[in-house]
Amino acid sequence: MPLAVKICGLSTRETLDAALDAGADMVGFVFFPPSPRHLALDAARELGKRVGQRAIKVALTVDADDAALEAIIAALDPGILQLHGHETPARASAIRHSFGREVMKALPVEGASDLAALSDYAEVADRILFDARPPKGATRPGGLGAVFDWHLLENLDLKLPFMVSGGLHAGNVTEAIRVTRAGGVDVSSGVERAPGIKDIEMIRDFIRAARSSEELSVR
Repeated sequence: MPLAVKICGLSTRETLDAALDAGADMVGFVFFPPSPRHLALDAARELGKRVGQRAIKVALTVDADDAALEAIIAALDPGILQLHGHETPARASAIRHSFGREVMKALPVEGASDLAALSDYAEVADRILFDARPPKGATRPGGLGAVFDWHLLENLDLKLPFMVSGGLHAGNVTEAIRVTRAGGVDVSSGVERAPGIKDIEMIRDFIRAARSSEELSVR
């Protein structure tokens, strides 16, 4: 399958257009007030219309209740709900069935023991996103620029599509893909010049680097 490239935390027309024009497969929008990338529903509605059918829209939420999810879906009409909190397998399953959207569950990774919960989530989610475990005391679960040990995923036997995130940027995405053999990569802080401020050239460079690694893998 072709590599899926996701640019997350988009919040302006200019950076969204840059991601779309450069060929992003997924564009992510954050709905979590503590994040510098948090998006208001009115802004989400406008940006969502701008995406059209050019990419899959992903709504990132953190332990959102049903009312919040309903409002997000009404505004953005996302194809994927990214659950980036402490949602249990049962909660992930309930969301998937209640809202009729694909569910991508983010799993924080620091050591091999963090993969113990994978089988339970693999039974109820459509996709898995492996992200670096945030440090103790962090106010948000991702977008922190931290990298985890990709070798933990080297011998992963997972039937679901999975993506890798956490500290990726144009300079290391090729190695991340080579080691993990992930079907997708997800970047947020790695294409920013300041927290929450995306950089158009960094977006283009990241997508270009990811595509180059994809071309090398099929030669």
